[in-house]
Amino acid sequence: MQINLADKLAIVTGSTKGIGLATATGLAQCGATVVVNGRTEAAVQQAIAKIKQRVPNAQLIAVAADLGSREGCDKLIQAQPQCDILVNNMGIFGPKDFFETDDHLWQQYFEVNVMSGVRLARHYLPAMAEKHWGRVIFLSSESAFNIPADMIHYGVSKTAYTSIARGLAKRMAGTGVTVNSVLPGPTMSEGVADMLKEQAEQAGQSIEEAGIAFVKANRPSSVIQRMASTEEVANMIVYACSEQSSATSGAALRVDGGVVDSIAP
Repeated sequence: MQINLADKLAIVTGSTKGIGLATATGLAQCGATVVVNGRTEAAVQQAIAKIKQRVPNAQLIAVAADLGSREGCDKLIQAQPQCDILVNNMGIFGPKDFFETDDHLWQQYFEVNVMSGVRLARHYLPAMAEKHWGRVIFLSSESAFNIPADMIHYGVSKTAYTSIARGLAKRMAGTGVTVNSVLPGPTMSEGVADMLKEQAEQAGQSIEEAGIAFVKANRPSSVIQRMASTEEVANMIVYACSEQSSATSGAALRVDGGVVDSIAP
């Protein structure tokens, strides 16, 4: 299978690092023109430089905008009014006990992890429908089904993303536009590597070994018994953005290493 996106324009939100950066790189490798987004111009330019190292002929557009607000979403929309592919990747996470999670934090997670994708999908989907082609991805998480006791607020936001994707797929039925969610499990992003660094040093382990230990201790149902790489998650996203995925819509595509102990989709 060869994925060719040479005539497509893709927006990947939060694409300056982690899964977002890997996805932007993967889409660029397939020939798409990619809008690289982050909160600051410096971060966006650093990401573009990294993509260019992997894909020298990449066609990239820089848009610095904080999508955790309506104003930030409007800034992106004004800079790039239309697209063929929208990957709602941007999100935040962090442990916090339920009884210490105040209204402000709940609202922050809702604005960043839910409303950013809602606002962008609401804008970009109608034009996709008019062209009878489009791909929209919502980056959810295995935590959408396997709610972490120490991050209930995060899990709820990811359950919402999965629901939005399913509902929008139904709303766009028959238009040629597909909408899916992708559910990564534990993934070795820069943020996770930073989180594991102290643990690895104390145990005399490599970051990879610390990742394996984390998965076995905290996600014992994992079938692969390790963290996924950001590229492994991006591979699923790129496929879901392709012409070849045209019969896949309304799906919760799991790249969780088998963490969710269920044979249901």
